Amino acid sequence: MSPPPLQLSANPRKTAGVRNLGPVDIEALRAAVLAIPEAVWRTEDQAKPNRFGVLDDTRHIVFRFVDNPLDWRGSHDRPAWPQWRPLLAPVLDAAVRPYGYGRGVFPRVMLARMRPGGVIHPHVDANPAARWPHKIHVPLLTNAGVLCFFGGEARHFPPGEAVEVDNLGPHWVKNTGGTDRIHLIFEYYDADQPDPDWLAPLLRQAVSR
Repeated sequence: MSPPPLQLSANPRKTAGVRNLGPVDIEALRAAVLAIPEAVWRTEDQAKPNRFGVLDDTRHIVFRFVDNPLDWRGSHDRPAWPQWRPLLAPVLDAAVRPYGYGRGVFPRVMLARMRPGGVIHPHVDANPAARWPHKIHVPLLTNAGVLCFFGGEARHFPPGEAVEVDNLGPHWVKNTGGTDRIHLIFEYYDADQPDPDWLAPLLRQAVSR
């Protein structure tokens, strides 16, 4: 007889809608991102580890990623991270300052580029490794036609404004404008926060299969 399914509760520190984290200085990072050649976007997107049908043809450059979709505590640098870290780190650090964590970790860090007319279809972030970290967006390039649906409401996020979003509720994105939309998207958690009680049993179940 199979054991009953585990109830994977969310981190109580995560937002249930949208949490404004405030403005951050994106100028140096934005200039570098806008100078990325198309060939680099194509190559990085082809090698990305995050391939999900809901993403449509949104392209990504992934700097850091989790080792296991069940566990956010293990993550690794991707090849582009060493080159981009000096530009990314000040933006990441400024965006998460309101949390005040002494040992914060960034398990996933990436750029997401959506063409005009692009869509990210309604979905929730289902893998267990997404249930604990904060999910944060910093728009680098956008237009008035970009709508992001989080927390039951469609919103436009202006450039340089960091926001935490609810990735566990239904969400979608549409770019109805005439220019690309590029966001820096990353996860963040407190390494000193106790693990949820469901994590150890989940990992044991995975090993026993």
